[in-house]
Amino acid sequence: MKCPYCSYKEDKVVDSRSTAEESAVRRRRECLKCGKRFTTYEYIEEVSLMVIKKDGRREPFDRKKVLAGIIRACEKCPISVEKMEEIVIWVERAIQKKSDREVSASRIGELVMEKLKGLDDVAYVRFASVYRQFKDVGQFMVELKDILGKDKKRK
Repeated sequence: MKCPYCSYKEDKVVDSRSTAEESAVRRRRECLKCGKRFTTYEYIEEVSLMVIKKDGRREPFDRKKVLAGIIRACEKCPISVEKMEEIVIWVERAIQKKSDREVSASRIGELVMEKLKGLDDVAYVRFASVYRQFKDVGQFMVELKDILGKDKKRK
């Protein structure tokens, strides 16, 4: 590891710990020449995931796109950004566990809806309306009736 201050190539690890979501190891290092400390992160090199779009195109999985969709669905809902990021992490892990290098966009949408459904009904309906491309009020009402029916069963 090269020191970012003096470019010396030897250092010692002072502290090592996992990040909050346990997706990386954070290491505090100290340069053996200048004595300055710096932080490095080690990530598991993961196989790149490809998303198969509805029209058959393939593009790399982009967690930022998934998060952006969740943020739009959760606008004005009492859901923290941390919770939204947890959903993205959960979705990403669920896809990787499948072990295939390709996943359909519809599978990603289903996973997000699964998490939103248990979290907030309004966010779920917003996401579902875009994801499922409701063509009319009738389709929208079917989804709402399903949610309302489940709410009655909970009470």
